[in-house]
Amino acid sequence: MKRKDFIKTIAMGTAGITSLSAFKNLTDDLKESETVMPALFIGHGSPMNGIEDNEFSRRWASMAKEIPMPAAVLVVSAHWYTRGTRITAMNFPETIHDFGGFPQALFDVQYNAPGNPELAKETAKLSTHTNIILDHDWGLDHGAWTVVKHMYPDANIPVLQLSIDGTKPAQYHYNLAKELYALRKKGVLIIGSGNMVHNLGMVAWDKINDTYGYDWALDLNDTFKKYISETRHDDLINYNKLGQVGRYAIPTPEHYLPLLYTLGLQRKKDEVSFFNDKAVAGSLTMTSVKLG
Repeated sequence: MKRKDFIKTIAMGTAGITSLSAFKNLTDDLKESETVMPALFIGHGSPMNGIEDNEFSRRWASMAKEIPMPAAVLVVSAHWYTRGTRITAMNFPETIHDFGGFPQALFDVQYNAPGNPELAKETAKLSTHTNIILDHDWGLDHGAWTVVKHMYPDANIPVLQLSIDGTKPAQYHYNLAKELYALRKKGVLIIGSGNMVHNLGMVAWDKINDTYGYDWALDLNDTFKKYISETRHDDLINYNKLGQVGRYAIPTPEHYLPLLYTLGLQRKKDEVSFFNDKAVAGSLTMTSVKLG
């Protein structure tokens, strides 16, 4: 589906924003720091998590307080699936409401974080194997803003999105992430945003608001955690070898691939930890990963 067919474009204001040059200076000529930023994979779940005060959104907020303040945030969201790899490169990305059937309060949200065109250009140059296209039309979809607004509610940190090229195999995404590792050393928090187990066709609608998982979802989620803890990245890249249970968990790859971006950023000495480690509505898991 084309973006224009499902996105309601809402003009963004800049009230409460300081001068554009002030935000530009935040990440212009980023210097390598002694502190390497963590990398996160976040199970974002329902768009309603963007406005609800629940155990998942509270953990996103507390995570932001536990890690260093980033110079910028780069999100790889399941909801920007493209032909070719793109990065948002505008000064002020719009808030995209790429969903339907939710309360008006969710559509009313405007997360007015700035972008950073210079950081977008710098990021694009890091890849020697991929032509990362500077994009001026997208913005922040709900895979990004529903999470980041809880982490940084003042919207005073530049936020960019990197798209997922839906024409490429899993190995491509993992390898691309490796090329972006330098951003971690320059204060950029990189977040893969999706869900390890994500099958909307098998949702238990009678338990839509419950932390409940089918046995197969819980078992495979444990397998994913085991592989992540043991740095068995090849097994995670080759998720198509997981058999029928893997096809249940990953009927389409867009929510799973952000995990590979996070894993591609891993250093040998990064400590691995999990949070929000629960299933919801039977066939989705909110399990999230912190590296470093």
